[in-house]
Parts: sequence; C-alpha cells; structure tokens
Amino acid sequence: MSTTAAAPPVRAVLADAIARLGRAGLPTARQDAEWLLASRLGIERFALYLEPDRTLPPDVVERVHALIERRAGHEPLQHLLGFEDFRGLRLRVTPDVLIPRPETEGLVEWALELLDAISADGGRAGAMSGPPLMVADIGTGSGAIACALAGARPAAEVVAVEASPAALAVAADNVRALGLEGRVRLLPGDLLAPLAAQARRLAMIVANLPYLASAVIPTLPPEVRDFEPRAALDGGPDGLRLLRRLVTAAPAVLRPGGRLVLEIGEEQAGALASLMVAEGFTDIMSRRDLRGAERYITGARP
Repeated sequence: MSTTAAAPPVRAVLADAIARLGRAGLPTARQDAEWLLASRLGIERFALYLEPDRTLPPDVVERVHALIERRAGHEPLQHLLGFEDFRGLRLRVTPDVLIPRPETEGLVEWALELLDAISADGGRAGAMSGPPLMVADIGTGSGAIACALAGARPAAEVVAVEASPAALAVAADNVRALGLEGRVRLLPGDLLAPLAAQARRLAMIVANLPYLASAVIPTLPPEVRDFEPRAALDGGPDGLRLLRRLVTAAPAVLRPGGRLVLEIGEEQAGALASLMVAEGFTDIMSRRDLRGAERYITGARP
C-alpha cells in the first residue's frame, strides 16, 4: 500500500487493502477492508463507493495501512473497530471479553420467549402487580446478553455477574453507553455467589459460559485462539466444568417455575439434560441454532 506524498484515491487504497488481506488468506478480505477504511474515514461502508476518486492524505493512508497489517495478522476485526453489533446494540469489545456471536443472539431470543411465558403465567396467577421479574446473566463478559434483555424487556430487573474485573469494566462501559444504568446491575463474583441472598427470587438465569473442551482450544482459528480470552472459551477437559457448577447451584436461587437457559456446545445437551433431571429440573428442552447444532438448553425449577 503506497504512502507516498501523492494523495491516493479511495478506490486505490481500498483495492490495495483488499489485495493485502486476500494474500493473508482471509475469506472476508473485501468486507474487512471496507470496514477498516470506512471506520478511519468516519463514514458508512457503502459511502466508500459514492466518492471513489476522493483523495486521502498520507496520514490517513498510514493509519489504514497499520490496521490492514494487524488484520492480516488475524487480529479480530472487532478488536480493530472497537465494537460489535448485537441484536441492534453497538457494544464496545476489547481483548478482555469474548466477541458476541450470532449464536448468542439465538440464546437471547429464546430467553425472551421463555420470560414472556413466565410473565404470562404470573399474570394468570394474579401476580402482575408484584415485583418485576428478576433475570440474571451469569458470566456477562461484554454485557451483551444483559443489555439485550434489558433493552427488550424494560420491566425486567436484570443483574449481570462477571468474575473478571477487566471484563466487568467493559460491561459497565456498555451499560452506560446504552443508557441502561437503571436497568442493569453489575456484580463482581463467581457464578451465583453474588446472588446468594436472592434465594428463590430469580425468574430466570441465562448464561453463555465457556463450553469448549480444553483440547479444542489449540485447533481454533487464530482470531479466536490467539486474541480472545481463554478464560471465556475453555470449559475444562469436557467443556462442562462451569456448566455443571451452574446447573447444580441454580435451584437455590430460582423461584418456583423459574428457568435456567444455557448456550452449550455441540453434543453436550444429553449430559446436561441428565444433570438437570438429577437436580430436580422439569420441562427440559433443547433448541438448535441456525446451523442446525443443538446449541441451547433450558429447564424449569418445579
């Protein structure tokens, strides 16, 4: 990519960037180049094609070049942009948090459906005038799930728990940026420990905990393996280390009829369903993601 005194046009800078990312073997070379150039110019991607002959000063070209080189080294696009979009929310992301995935949007969608069913059951029982439904997002990371739930269901009381101080700081930034300070309460701590005082109060626990087996981590794409926090990926020898603990502890804080809703790894539904049965859960169901993988599971406290 040229950084000579002659100011190159947008079309040339973009073409060079696409070619560089293509040589690096990135299947999304054009898309990534568009995002990075548009982000430096403060415009939308489509606007790059409205003024293709617009010339760019050398300092802008150099900054774009630096970003392209980092992406060519497989640094995640979201880290370079500083954000990811999740269910219509723009969330700040850093190397301290897992980048929100489309699969987790599916988890939120199902959680909202189940929460509405719980609310409707409460209404039939005459409880609509009672306190708001309390929902806990365990291992909140960037705060994606908590913010999405609070944004979609303003009447719910959402608490988000995170063990990593660095991740909790990112979640706090997102809660503030989205104007959700009064509706999402952030708590530091391990799994359900910060909620011990909420015995039998929670209407729902939602979690996307680490579920990959430790041996899988080295086989992941470099964007994930080398740049995302291992603690947010590694679920122990069989991927179930934290999920087992959460399933076992959840009945103590869920109210009768309250639900545990989990994102899980492929081929984990059977083991987790058996554990849920052993812990007294009923109405256990699983759901597949858009790729057809059994990705989510839920059970109700009797």
